[in-house]
Amino acid sequence: MKIKRALISVSDKTGVVEFARQLHAAGVEIISTGGTMRAIKDAGIPVMYVSDVTGFPEIMDGRVKTLNPYIHGGILAVRDDPAHVQAMKEHKITPIDLVAVNLYPFRETIARPDVTLAEAIENIDIGGPAMIRAAAKNFRFVTVVTDPRRYDEVAAAVVKDGCVSGLLRMKLAQEAFKHTAEYDNCIQRYLAEQSEK
Repeated sequence: MKIKRALISVSDKTGVVEFARQLHAAGVEIISTGGTMRAIKDAGIPVMYVSDVTGFPEIMDGRVKTLNPYIHGGILAVRDDPAHVQAMKEHKITPIDLVAVNLYPFRETIARPDVTLAEAIENIDIGGPAMIRAAAKNFRFVTVVTDPRRYDEVAAAVVKDGCVSGLLRMKLAQEAFKHTAEYDNCIQRYLAEQSEK
């Protein structure tokens, strides 16, 4: 599966500009959100704002921006299922072939001694895990990257072959599910501690 469109939305921006630069050089269209989009754009790399894809603005202080059929349909569509392909055509949904997402810094936030419960709750990511899990579930067709240390390997494959091997996609999916599982476990432990105070 050739990678033609990537969605990049990261809290940890380590290496993300160079990753976007390499994807762009390989002919990949990039969609992004908020601060990630600004970082990519400021580096002179063409990037499309997620709201231009969804036709809907980021709302509720950014709580709602990627939870949209134009995003999740593009990620979850089974590319060799005629019914899915027809639904994409009917609803003008463009496939998203690569998802690079890491999550709001919940662990770092709760490590601060002065953090309030309200601040901790605001750092619970919703859209990020949804996109990660959608891409990981559909790893037959979608590459998911949650660890910046994987950027060079993935970019090199895209530059060389236009795609990522099936085995690497599966490994990345496993890493992605581990990432979201650990994230959710951190949240539930924190809330358990708070409820016992």
